[in-house]
Amino acid sequence: MKAFLDKQEHDISLKSLPNIGSALANLLIEAGITTAGQLYETGATEAFIRIRAIDPDACYCKLCALEGAIEGIRWHNLAPVKKAELKHWFNMISK
Repeated sequence: MKAFLDKQEHDISLKSLPNIGSALANLLIEAGITTAGQLYETGATEAFIRIRAIDPDACYCKLCALEGAIEGIRWHNLAPVKKAELKHWFNMISK
């Protein structure tokens, strides 16, 4: 995971991150994650688990969106190895 947030950026809005629109930002807020710094500290998988508790239909793309937001990139540009790791994790928790 690339640390793209410095201390000054920890309190920036979720919607200012790549991949985070209004719907995902609202889910994150409902899950108790209200800032970019909190998302970074929580991590994509834990944030996804919290979202899944609210939205049981949350999909693999949403997980990738969270990871991309943490890395500061569009989720489509995640490294293939990272996507494979996330897909494996997603499949494990979806059984």
